[in-house]
Amino acid sequence: MQRFYDFLRRHPTGVDTFWAVMLLGVSLLWAVTAETGVGDRLRAIGVVVLLSLVVALRRRAPAGMLLLVVALGVVQLALDVAVNPGDFAMLVIIYTVAAEGGPRWASRLALVGGLFAAPLSQLRWPVDGASTFGRVFAGVVLAVPFVLAWVLGDSLRTRRAYFDQLEERATRLEKEREAQAKVAVAAERARIARELHDVVAHNVSVMVVQADGAAYVLDAAPDQAKQALETISSTGRQALAEMRRLLGVLRTGDTREGGEYVPQPDVDQIEDLVEQVRRAGLTVDFRIEGTARPLPSGVELTAYRIVQEALTNSRKHGGPDVGASVRLVYFDDGLGLLVEDDGRGATHELYEDGGADGRGHGLIGMRERVGMVGGTLDAGPRPGGGFRISALLPLKPAH
Repeated sequence: MQRFYDFLRRHPTGVDTFWAVMLLGVSLLWAVTAETGVGDRLRAIGVVVLLSLVVALRRRAPAGMLLLVVALGVVQLALDVAVNPGDFAMLVIIYTVAAEGGPRWASRLALVGGLFAAPLSQLRWPVDGASTFGRVFAGVVLAVPFVLAWVLGDSLRTRRAYFDQLEERATRLEKEREAQAKVAVAAERARIARELHDVVAHNVSVMVVQADGAAYVLDAAPDQAKQALETISSTGRQALAEMRRLLGVLRTGDTREGGEYVPQPDVDQIEDLVEQVRRAGLTVDFRIEGTARPLPSGVELTAYRIVQEALTNSRKHGGPDVGASVRLVYFDDGLGLLVEDDGRGATHELYEDGGADGRGHGLIGMRERVGMVGGTLDAGPRPGGGFRISALLPLKPAH
C-alpha cells in the first residue's frame, strides 16, 4: 500500500487526469440529458471538456488554468451555458492557485473570481419565484464554498512555507554543527600535536644528548657514563609519565590518570625544568624578576612549554658549548618570558612561516599557545649571535 501511495505522489498529473476523466463523464451525462437544443448541448460539451482539462493540468500550469476558467466563466454567461457539474473545476483551481504558491496576482484573482462567480450566476440564472432578497442570500451562500476553497489553499501554502523554513533552518543548523565539529576536531588535533611535541621532543632530546655523552666517555670516565645513563633513565621515566597523562586525557576527556588528577606543568616547575636541562649538559642562567602572583592555568602551562621548547631548541641547534639564559618577569599587566642562547641559532626557515619540510613545529606550537591566551611572541636570531625567544602573556585574576 505504501508503494501505491508513493507512486501517486510521484505522478500528480496522472492522479489529476483520473479525476478529470471522472468529472468529464458526469458532466457529459448532464449535457446529454439536458432538455436543450443540439447547439446548446454542443456548447455545453465544449465547456465541460475544457473545465475537465483544467482539473487535469491544475498543478502543471495553475496560473494558466485559472485564466482559462475565467474565460470559460465569461463564455458560460455569454452563451447561456447553465451551471453544471463541470463548474466544480472552478473550486478546484481556486484551491490549487492559493495552495501552490504561484504569483500573488493569480491568488488574488482566484479570490475575487470566487466571490463574484456565485452572484453572477444568480443574476444570469435566477431561481424561479425567488425574491430579490432570496437571490442575494442564495448568491452569498453559494459564494461560501469558493471562499473556503481559497482559504484552505492559502492556509496550506502558508503551512508549507513554514515547514520549508523549519527544514531550511534545520539544514543550516546541521551544517553549522558540522562546521563547529570540524573546527573543534582541528583545534583538538593541534592541542594534541603541541602536547606530543613538547613531551617527546624535549625528553628525547635530553636522552639523545646524554646517550651521546655516555658513549663518548664510556671507556675514559665510567662514572660520568653511569651518571649519564641514570639521567637517561630518569628522563625516560618522566617522558613515559607525561605520555601516560596525555593518553589518559585522550581516553577519558579529562586530566586524570588512575582516578587521580595529574597537575599540568606550571611556572613553579620551570626551575626544575632548568635544573634538568643543566644536568643534561646545557649551561642555563635562570632568574625571576618582579613579584610572583597566581596565574590562570592556561598561562602557567604556556609559560612552561615555551621555556621547555626554547631550551630544547638551544640544545638541538646551538652547537657545542652553548649557554642559555631564562628570564621570567612579572609586570603589572603581564608575564614576560625571555629565553636566549649564544649558540649558532636556527636557520631562517625554522622561525619564519612556521618552518619548512615538517620542521619548526615547536615554534608553531609556541605561537598557537601564546595566541590562545592573548599574548605575543617574537622569535629570531640575536644581533650578536645566537637565538632569542620573547613572549608577553597577559595576566588575569586567577579564579
